[in-house]
Amino acid sequence: MSGASVLYDVPGPKARARNLVYSVAGSLAVLALIVFVVLRLNTQGQLAPEVWNIFNNAGVRTNIRDGLVTTLQVFAVAAVLSLALGVLLAVARLSDHRPVRWLATGFIELFRAVPLLITIYALWVLLLSNRGSIGLTGDQPQFWALVIGLTVYNGSVQAEVLRAGILSVPTGQREAAYALGMSKTQVMTTVLIPQAVRAMLPTIISQLVVTLKDTSLGYIITFEELLFTARQMSTNIIVNGNDTYVPFIIVIGSIYVAMCLALSALANWIERRGRRAKTGIGVAAAGEPVTATDAMEVSDAVPDGPAATKD
Repeated sequence: MSGASVLYDVPGPKARARNLVYSVAGSLAVLALIVFVVLRLNTQGQLAPEVWNIFNNAGVRTNIRDGLVTTLQVFAVAAVLSLALGVLLAVARLSDHRPVRWLATGFIELFRAVPLLITIYALWVLLLSNRGSIGLTGDQPQFWALVIGLTVYNGSVQAEVLRAGILSVPTGQREAAYALGMSKTQVMTTVLIPQAVRAMLPTIISQLVVTLKDTSLGYIITFEELLFTARQMSTNIIVNGNDTYVPFIIVIGSIYVAMCLALSALANWIERRGRRAKTGIGVAAAGEPVTATDAMEVSDAVPDGPAATKD
């Protein structure tokens, strides 16, 4: 008996017929729901050509473009800062110094537990009340409240991802690096972190997708990112006596989906390139010194345990 038959019972004729009926019924139910929604929107005039014609207006397209640019600016700054903070917190949590390790652990657990919306709102109130003393003008309090909130939350999550990647590196590589006389800082920066980033890259990119989506929380603090801009226009633009929420929801939602899919495609592309990277142990020429990289590769090739006996 194969392992597959133990874990999964092959359906018989009745079960296959029943599954087919369920699949057809489920598909028809979903199709009926879509038809109902479309007919309902059409009855309310949301699918009328003049409603969707608003996107031919240059002012609407300009506002969407400006909101998109602002969203990408927040994401770019928050992504870079969160990755830098994540590396710092991951290294601090693995520190041999107990106070540093406790401080990093407390920071990570605190900002992972507090809802991001509360963090952003608290920072906005704090920066708004002190913007004169710290030199902030215009919408800078909203911008930095959103950026710092995204940074501390996603940086804490990225720290745990990187810490897991560092701990997954084989112990032999660390021991080989120390045997070569490398300091702890050199081992961390040249051996452990690069491999941790490579191993956890899909997860890191996935968290960056979360960072991109969370930029929409700037709507709560009246920051003029993409979602806030769309809501303002949908409220102010009236066509045939109706608001234009539905067209803007569909268009803006499609933009968010496209941006997230682009980041996901980037993650898949980087992962494929990583798998195609050349690996293996090169043979050094006679008299050529062995480098630290060669030593790391040798430590991977040799299994842990007692040394092999010589003939």
